[in-house]
Amino acid sequence: MVMFLYKISVRRQSWENNQSTKTTGETLMEMKNKTTEIPEEEKLNPNNNEKDIPETLSKYRTRWRSIRVMYLTMFLSSVGFSIVITSVWPYLQKIDDSADPSFLGWIVAVYSLGQMVASPLFGLWSNHRPRREPIIISIIINVAANILYAYVHLPTSHNKYYMLIARAFVGFGAGNVAVVRSYVAGATSLKERTSAMANMSACQALGFILGPERESTTGESSGSIDQVAVVTLNVLFFVFLFIFAIFETIATPLSMDMFAWTRAEAVLYNGIILACIGFESILVFVAVKVISPRIGDRLVLLGGTVLIFCGFFILLPWGNQFPQIQWTDLQNSSSAGSLHSGFSSATPVPSNSSVEPTGCPSEQTWCLYTPVIHLAQYITSDFLIGMGYPVCNVMSYTLYSKILGSKPQGVYMGWLTASGSGARTLGPVFVSQVYTILGPRWAFSLVCGLVLAATFLLVATYKRLIAFSVRSGHIQE
Repeated sequence: MVMFLYKISVRRQSWENNQSTKTTGETLMEMKNKTTEIPEEEKLNPNNNEKDIPETLSKYRTRWRSIRVMYLTMFLSSVGFSIVITSVWPYLQKIDDSADPSFLGWIVAVYSLGQMVASPLFGLWSNHRPRREPIIISIIINVAANILYAYVHLPTSHNKYYMLIARAFVGFGAGNVAVVRSYVAGATSLKERTSAMANMSACQALGFILGPERESTTGESSGSIDQVAVVTLNVLFFVFLFIFAIFETIATPLSMDMFAWTRAEAVLYNGIILACIGFESILVFVAVKVISPRIGDRLVLLGGTVLIFCGFFILLPWGNQFPQIQWTDLQNSSSAGSLHSGFSSATPVPSNSSVEPTGCPSEQTWCLYTPVIHLAQYITSDFLIGMGYPVCNVMSYTLYSKILGSKPQGVYMGWLTASGSGARTLGPVFVSQVYTILGPRWAFSLVCGLVLAATFLLVATYKRLIAFSVRSGHIQE
């Protein structure tokens, strides 16, 4: 009996051990199946340095959905900027009679000054907190500042200073561009980045059209960033935005002086031109996406610099024809006196006339001896600058993000945006002073010299402007 019970106990224990072994084996098999069965749609996660870590289809879609939200943010920011920029000068003249072209320079510059201050702050913020926080706060600031800008005509005095404050806060809110760019740079692989940056710039250009019309896949954690390349691209980016700020600031006053356009005509025609430049920029961005992989980012950047130089060189005044001189309102005279002999002048207008004066103001003495800039020159220059600037713009921060590699780019992108904002601050002040005192010949000659200096700098540092992964030997260029 005892032996019988002992055998039953042994058999039961053996059966339980077999069941336990079977269960453990099935569990291990299930775990193995779960780890080895990877959907075909999975792709490499660009934010991870390990190549064997996959990215599921849902995560891939979520990542690109957030990138497209950044595209939309850039588009709306561009719309808000382009709606205002062509009408700043007429609006300023309307709300405050004491405003002059020199103050216009400060109005345009203070936008970029605010952006220059905000960009590094928002970039640092995004490195330590979720990026949605600085983006949301900046949008709130931007909306409030634009509301203030819309109502600066209501105060009875000092209206131009209210406009100055409003534009400063609008620029501060626009500092989120650094966060947008750093997010897109960190959320795309090295192969995706040029295309993503070009798409973002295309959205920015689309905003310019509609406005006037109403971290990396390779193991890059080791090594240091080439600081010479970083500084070089900051300088180049400064130059590109400096000269474009000059162009967009002077466009309306220049067209009114040279073509005798009224305020309404200047806003309308320059708005149409700006929209065409925006459309041209989209075509350029599409071309960049095709050409850049074939000939390289640096060569494309160099070509864009040459186009900008040609655009400003064509804009230099030539010939013996002079601009129409704007009549002067003489309160104690029935008609205006004759102007400098050999120059064209507008028909004298009585002091009580409501007709808007057109032409080059006689207070700007250079109007009497500087040749006129013809409309064909102006449009050709717009075409070349509209082709060269977007190339330089997108290739600058594309190369910049590649040079930085997979390291957090918020602060670095903040400094890049700050350098651009500094350019947009100094450019309008520079051109408003030089243009008012010396005229377009001096202003555009100095710009041509600046572009040549930038070209020499680009050529001198050409071999250093390479991706971090290429420099550290992880991939071949």
